[in-house]
Amino acid sequence: MSTASVQDDATAVIDRPVTVNDFSIVAATVNGSGSQTANGVLIRAIFKMGIPVNGKNLFPSNISGLPTWYTIRVSKDGYSARREGTEILVAFNKQTAAADLAVLPPNGICVYPDDLAEVDPSTRPDVIFYRLPVKDLVKQSGADVKLRDYVANMAYVGAITELLGIDRDQIKAALERHFSGKPKPIALNYSVVEAAANYTRDNLHTQSPFRVAPLNKTDGMIMLDGNAAGALGAIFGGMTVTAWYPITPSTSLVDALNERAPEMRMDADGNPTFAIVQAEDELAAIGMVLGAGWAGARAMTATSGPGISLMAEFTGLGYFAEIPGVIWNIQRMGPSTGMPTRVSQGDLLSTYFLSHGDTRHVCLLPGSIAECFEHGYLAFDLAERLQTPVFVLSDLDLGMNEWMSEPFKYPEAPLDRGKVLSADDLRQAGSFVRYADVDGDGVGYRTLPGTDHPMAAYFTRGTGHNENAVYSERPDDWQKNMARLSRKHETARTLVPPPVVDHRPEAKIGIIAFGSTDPAIQEGRDRLRARGIEISYLRVRALPLSSEVRDFIAAHERTYVIELNQDGQLWRIINMEYPDLAPKTASIAHCDGLPLTPRFVTDQLAARIES
Repeated sequence: MSTASVQDDATAVIDRPVTVNDFSIVAATVNGSGSQTANGVLIRAIFKMGIPVNGKNLFPSNISGLPTWYTIRVSKDGYSARREGTEILVAFNKQTAAADLAVLPPNGICVYPDDLAEVDPSTRPDVIFYRLPVKDLVKQSGADVKLRDYVANMAYVGAITELLGIDRDQIKAALERHFSGKPKPIALNYSVVEAAANYTRDNLHTQSPFRVAPLNKTDGMIMLDGNAAGALGAIFGGMTVTAWYPITPSTSLVDALNERAPEMRMDADGNPTFAIVQAEDELAAIGMVLGAGWAGARAMTATSGPGISLMAEFTGLGYFAEIPGVIWNIQRMGPSTGMPTRVSQGDLLSTYFLSHGDTRHVCLLPGSIAECFEHGYLAFDLAERLQTPVFVLSDLDLGMNEWMSEPFKYPEAPLDRGKVLSADDLRQAGSFVRYADVDGDGVGYRTLPGTDHPMAAYFTRGTGHNENAVYSERPDDWQKNMARLSRKHETARTLVPPPVVDHRPEAKIGIIAFGSTDPAIQEGRDRLRARGIEISYLRVRALPLSSEVRDFIAAHERTYVIELNQDGQLWRIINMEYPDLAPKTASIAHCDGLPLTPRFVTDQLAARIES
């Protein structure tokens, strides 16, 4: 490993190892100051240099002026979980500068404005400091006084570019992509980048112990957030109606629909083949979805935990009247309003059993942006095949942060509209019983409004009914109907995406998890493997659980269920489904509002294995 000769104002020259393509940068800034653009430019430039990278944004709930932290993880090995500790600090927020500096690891570096008195280099002699005359650099750019605060963050982009060896051409290309077709903001922002980079080169002679070097590990890959991926999947899945009400962190999914659908879902005359409607609240949104689904549309909504709570009654109607619809739940911290911009997997139980009575829903659990895309179209197929509301449970980390991925695979199978009878089908059949279990899978045949046949009509009701959709309070009709819905749920087990299983024959310990915890668990397993500890892993991708989950638990002496909630909700569902295997399972639940870290995984498992 090479070394960098470094010197700060208070110490003599020392040697530090140079770390290449394996570190994290945290930009501590003020929300609403334009830092999102600056951070996006940095991450894209590194990505385009062929280096695996991802970004995680920690921000306040729609309140301008409060602190925000954006962490960029550079990993030559392609790891994307939240790191423990950040080696490079951009201290551009006086509210948090002292606290941010206090937790910077030894041998880290700090970039800060020269007028930020809250940064005191004498308190951290083990840190390298880079002091930037930010206001002067911005003034030199010729920016209008009203714009200077918004382009000031480009000063740290320039400094970081020079310190780490980021390709300036890639920085400019990232700006051109962000400000597509707008030469003035491109030129203005890049002039600040250049001024800061040149100042850093000419005046700050201490060499950074962290560098980037071009790789070829991102060739052909894409970078996207999970909400945009889910929106693309929905478009490819034939979405025709979206009804929604804004709520963090799901709003950007519908924003992506509004942006992308006009590019791909127009008829030959240039007219849209879809409708996206902002409802007055979440109750109205889910009502519109079920109304459209009943009429034959592929309808969806996107919300988060508080919205899911409001949708309970209508969802129960969809379950019992058997109406297809897709509901995206981008999970955040609860209960109640909780922390709207923090991540959690705390809605699993409430969503699986949403509504009153004996209700169980199909829930898809994507663990990557590729699966957000896949589940975006698969949810519609399942909703129509099973004639029921289908939930996709993503979360804030997966939904709103930047992830690398292989390009998405175009869905090759035709849309599965399920058991829909046409007028010709009715003429040939000679009869139609809406809720009869003709095929033994619990799913009846349905017709759509407007089908030109006198037998097509039936009464859609959420009250007790018999096979013919006639109102009934007879106990035998009720029990027969509920038994059929239970058979439908068993059918769903065979249709939902199976779990991803990495079963190591030599491993006595297993892990079960779901969703966005996957990167931390994968990296944690690698760390344990380096210590001679081999662990099998199963990632659940849907509810209801499939038989592979039972087999996995049975094959190991002990299985730990790791999840981002307080009560171990997936663990509880597993124990409810397989009570005979409950003694072989244990919960490792963690919930502090932040994405899971590999260190948590390794520490928790090692403590249990070695005890």
